[in-house]
Order: sequence, then structure tokens, then C-alpha cells
Amino acid sequence: MTKTEKPSRPSPLQLDLANRLIQQITTGELPAGTHLTEEGLASQFDVSRTPVKAALRLVAEQELLEYHVNSGYFVSANATLGKAAEMVVDGVSGDTLYLRLIDDRANNLLPDTMTETDFLARYAVPRSLLRGTLVRMAADGLIEKRRGQGWNFSPAIGSPELMAESYKFRIMVECGGLLESGFKIDAVQLQNSRLAHEKLLRQGQAPAEHPSLAFSSLNAAFHEMLARFSNNRFVLQAVQQQNQLRRPSEHLALHRDPRRIDSCKEHLQIIQALESDNREWAAALMRHHLSIARY
Repeated sequence: MTKTEKPSRPSPLQLDLANRLIQQITTGELPAGTHLTEEGLASQFDVSRTPVKAALRLVAEQELLEYHVNSGYFVSANATLGKAAEMVVDGVSGDTLYLRLIDDRANNLLPDTMTETDFLARYAVPRSLLRGTLVRMAADGLIEKRRGQGWNFSPAIGSPELMAESYKFRIMVECGGLLESGFKIDAVQLQNSRLAHEKLLRQGQAPAEHPSLAFSSLNAAFHEMLARFSNNRFVLQAVQQQNQLRRPSEHLALHRDPRRIDSCKEHLQIIQALESDNREWAAALMRHHLSIARY
């Protein structure tokens, strides 16, 4: 098929991959100018290159990607949400199924172990959409593939006591990381993060299909970015580990909690302090941010 030919009706997997790329672009996780390769995305999403190629074409049709001959696809400098809301499969997108699985698991409606057949008997979705969603949840640490058949749900931090200990630990590590002697910001990354937060805030003022998932991704990336700026590998490892441990409970909390808007604004205050080279104030803001986030 040539570049100008219209593809046949997209499969559920192709649409779900396109939706996920759109989310990453519109939240700033994939900033303007980012080069997207079929091989890299196929590895990231654990799929073959064929559905990735179709997904890239779908996203390009929304004017979020630009195609350069002999180079491939790049995130457009004028990327906007466009017609992303139309890209669903029979009323159920990957994001919808993702959140439904989290809710049902949190409400003890799903056992610790399930097979694909079990999932399909409960949820009327295409097998390809289910598989793509399970792979995505596995990447987020919410579920893991068994050696044989089936999937195991990962245990969440869950209890208030463990959550409190987690946030106390994060205050020590993340605030300390901001004050590390080797701390050095990457101005481009910091600016991209600020623009992504500002864009998400603007979108948060209008109806959106799944703003919680967009913020969850941006939230984890923000905290890991600051840990990376510390130039202390143990700080970074600790933050990455905490992000992984908190994901099951955090995804559910953000899905139900309107505080994500306040959290986004608090992130922007921290970014502004760092742009002004006031790391002491940034650390104080981080302490306040983590202290109230635990409640």
C-alpha cells in the first residue's frame, strides 16, 4: 500500500495503538519533533510492526504527525487533540477497558489470576483489544503474564499505613534529590514538561474522555525527570521503584480524585522555582506537594 492509498477499516488493535500515541503526544510525553519508528514502537507496545504502521498512519491523519520521505514520522509542531475522541472501537477504547479492569479489580470483582478466556467471557471486547490492554497494564506494573497461560494481578500498596510510609520515604528522597550538589536541570526537558502540564490544564477545563490516565503518565514522568536531574542513580532508582509500587492504587485514586488539577498546578510551581534556579524553594514546594498528596 502506498502512502496516498486509504487503508481498510482499522482493527481494534490499530485503533488502540493510535489512541495511546495520541495521548502521549497531546500530554507532551512525546514532544514536537520526536522521531517515531515502527521498530521502536513495536518493541514498546510488544506488537508486530504491521499494526504500528497502520496506527502511525491514523495518527498522521489527525495532523499530529508529519511524514518525511526517507525519514519517517515526526511529532508535529502544531499537534492538537483533533478527532481523537472519534477513535474508539464499538464504544470501547483501550483506555475505557483499562479503567474498567482497574475498577473491577479494586472492588474485588476479579480474582488474582485470570486467563484471556475468563476476561473475554466477562468483557465483550475484541481479543486484540484485550491483549493490547493487558500488555499495557503489565508495562504499568498492574498485572503480569504467567509462565503458562493466564495473568496475575499485582498486589497494590493498599493499606493506609503503607501508603503513608511510601509518601514519607518519597519526601526524604525527592526533596533531598532536588538539593543534591550534582543537581543539574535539562532546560529542554523542563520546558517540555511545563508545556505538557499547561496543555493538560487547558484540556482539564473541558470535558475529556480519560484525563486521569493522561495525568498519571505525566505525573510519573515529572517525578522521574527531577530525580534524573539529581545525577544520583540511587535517587532515580528509588523514585522509579516508588512509581512502580504506587501505580495500582494511584491509577484508581487519580481516576476518582479531582485533585489531579491541583497536583498539576503544584508541579508547575516546582518547575517555575527550578527555572528561577531556586532549588531550596523547589524542595519546599515538593515537600508540601507530597505531604498533601498522601491524604
